[in-house]
Amino acid sequence: MKKVIRVSQISVPLAHTKEHILKKACALSQIPTKKVLDMQIIKQSVDARKKDALSYTYTVHLVVDEHQKVKKNPAHVQEVHPVEYQIPVKPENGSDIKTAVIGAGPAGLFAAYELAQCGLCPQVYERGKAVEERQQDVEIYWSEGSLNPESNVQFGEGGAGTFSDGKLNTLVKDKFGRGRYVLETFVKFGAPEDILYVAKPHVGTDVLRNVVTQMRQEIIRLGGAFHFSSKVTDLRIKDGNVCAIEINGQEWHEVSHLVLAIGHSARDTFEMLYERQIPMAAKSFAVGMRVEHPQEMINHSQYGTDADMNLLPTAAYKLTHQASNGRGVYSFCMCPGGFVVNASSEPHRLAVNGMSYRKRDSHNANSAIIVSVTPEDYPNGSHPLSGIAFQRGLEEKAWNLTKGKVPQQLFCDFEQGKVSEGYGSFESCVKGQHDFANLREIFPEALNEAFCEGMHAYGRKIAGFDRTDCILSGVESRTSSPVRIHRDETFQSVIRGLYPCGEGAGYAGGIMSAAMDGLKVAEAILQQEMK
Repeated sequence: MKKVIRVSQISVPLAHTKEHILKKACALSQIPTKKVLDMQIIKQSVDARKKDALSYTYTVHLVVDEHQKVKKNPAHVQEVHPVEYQIPVKPENGSDIKTAVIGAGPAGLFAAYELAQCGLCPQVYERGKAVEERQQDVEIYWSEGSLNPESNVQFGEGGAGTFSDGKLNTLVKDKFGRGRYVLETFVKFGAPEDILYVAKPHVGTDVLRNVVTQMRQEIIRLGGAFHFSSKVTDLRIKDGNVCAIEINGQEWHEVSHLVLAIGHSARDTFEMLYERQIPMAAKSFAVGMRVEHPQEMINHSQYGTDADMNLLPTAAYKLTHQASNGRGVYSFCMCPGGFVVNASSEPHRLAVNGMSYRKRDSHNANSAIIVSVTPEDYPNGSHPLSGIAFQRGLEEKAWNLTKGKVPQQLFCDFEQGKVSEGYGSFESCVKGQHDFANLREIFPEALNEAFCEGMHAYGRKIAGFDRTDCILSGVESRTSSPVRIHRDETFQSVIRGLYPCGEGAGYAGGIMSAAMDGLKVAEAILQQEMK
């Protein structure tokens, strides 16, 4: 028998080896190195509290014989019992169960993957294209401005996260090991192993596309099927149960379980669901702008001016502020060494997002700086789709400013409400056509005031954050779903067999939490079948 000892707060210099970590861990636990059967790195982070003495801090698991004596210390050294995620039991008639998954983002992919592993043959319907073709459509849009409403940054295999930073950090705590399982699955399908332990793991948009492709191929191998350019346009409901779905307004398919993982931008699908009287409600979210700074400035702020960047990850930040008018202002989806991207999905409406490649090696850092909004801010705020109307209003204003190009403005000019005449000491890293405009015209003045207050507050935390020439791009409006679709403790809507899932349904916020929600929904379906 073996036991696992968790050793935390292991400090080592920036330049170190795995052997250095092992020796430190053994010294803290007083376990001879030769008695360690295996060492697994659980967490790695940078300790930047002392800029003249930067270091890495590790948490590791040491596997030892059960009789091995250990110097236990509740703060640093303790025996643990790691939880491994358990795949649910396979139903006997799995292949006969008519299960459909709507959407091939992280929630839909992980739901389909789980179901396929348990012998079901999920049919995955994705309104957009396979990631290879989708990438081509996105590149054309960025270079020529020709938008495909069904194949873009929001719609297509992999979901909106495919053209993002590929962040895999989450605040969701899960005692069943789902989070670790998601990360291990990403590694299995081509993601780098460091996502298993770095404090803020990210895959990068270039690597994530391959991971998504590999997952699809495995789901097909297990008996599932993918149908691209296949948008769900209607539901058939009988005796309170969903029994069929319409695809592209043409063909109907029988279903007994329907996973609704449509993403946060499927506005026409939300409208269809509302017409079919699926219970839902408007929810709070946040809107704002992408803000760019030189990455070197962020590196210097976080690590000091003498830091050896060859030994450190590209620096990131996370900022929050409570504005005097009661609005929350915070950074969102921070992209070190990234790009601002035109993330629009509807004609004559414009939205932006941030994206990084695996190497995070562009000249700029960008993040959304967003301000909280509630149904009280929306037109007809009591209506379930009022948040969508609010988003569309902002996006239409953004599009009209520059006729579809990404509107940009220097921060100093935003404060004065005038159009910028050019960039300052650095230029934008942006994917898509762009032009200068007065972004202040997009938002209600209360949001503008909170944004400016937040920027100056952040300037007191990070020197230069509120510099006059930092670059703003608008509008960041797709931070999360503006709708929550009701589900009960069985993960079903009042319409039985309908499983609202992931970020679009209002139950997740990012790749990790969406993937974990996909697992939960798949488990719920399997539990129903085992009754």
